[in-house]
Amino acid sequence: MNSGLVHAVQLDGLGGATPLAELTDITHLLAKKKPVWLHFDYSSDETINWLKAQPFLEEWEWQAMTTDETRPRVTQAEHGLLLFLRGVNLNPQQSPEDMVSIRCFMNEHILITCRKRQLMSAQDILHALKVGKGPKNIAELLSTLVQRLTARMQDVIYQIDEQLDIFEDILDNHDGQIDATVLSTTRRQTIALKRYLKPQKVAISELLECQLTWLDDTAAHKINEADNALSRYIEELESAIERAQVIQHSLSNQLSEQLNQRMYVMSVVAALFLPLGFLTGLLGVNIGGIPGTESPYAFALFVTSLCVLTGGIGYYFRVKHWL
Repeated sequence: MNSGLVHAVQLDGLGGATPLAELTDITHLLAKKKPVWLHFDYSSDETINWLKAQPFLEEWEWQAMTTDETRPRVTQAEHGLLLFLRGVNLNPQQSPEDMVSIRCFMNEHILITCRKRQLMSAQDILHALKVGKGPKNIAELLSTLVQRLTARMQDVIYQIDEQLDIFEDILDNHDGQIDATVLSTTRRQTIALKRYLKPQKVAISELLECQLTWLDDTAAHKINEADNALSRYIEELESAIERAQVIQHSLSNQLSEQLNQRMYVMSVVAALFLPLGFLTGLLGVNIGGIPGTESPYAFALFVTSLCVLTGGIGYYFRVKHWL
């Protein structure tokens, strides 16, 4: 048994599927034109060896399906079509923007999908097949996969919008402090998601333009709806990026204003005490001729003069609206 095989099923055309125990039956099933879905972990050497041995896969095709880094795209293959997509990473202790890559080879009779990390969308489809409510053919299987990948992005984007709403409320109501670390993380998530969603929309649009003969109107409509949803998500992400920038600028301005106010207070205090420090320093030198050294009223008179001088400076600042 191939250790890299996640699951292998044969669609029954009624919404259910029959598990395949051995991959040696694939050629026989394809000859009978029975739809098959094979889901692999491409990091397994056995998966690479199996893909390499298939007569309907060219060398560059199986290499593209097992390479470490890919971007969403669609490419015409010798005996089918290659489609590379991304899904949000909803695995435990993982960041959603660290999107999971899924690589697909398809034709009218077979869909081969490869991934490295677990992909919830594929698990959803497999569960639907087990209860007899899944896709009935390869076209419906493909459209359902595209639709599920797209639908799972909605909650992540909604959470980003919700977090930005909280930040904006804090700024508008001056209620609490914005966590700069959380804001930075939100901005990074938004930019990373947009990075993959834009080419993914292009790939799905190109998939529709391929006009595959086996892709029926219902499946094409579902893929088109996913394409429209991606357009909306990209617009929301672009808006979120701009909102995050505004929040960041507002936060920076707020911090700068607070710093300027504190510096202003310190400057005013320094201006008030500057002449006082000059006078006390001048009269504190240890040389002869300092006035008032013999008078018992000199100290009181000097302190009174300092108070009057401080009050005069304060009044001048008030007239100039510096206080």
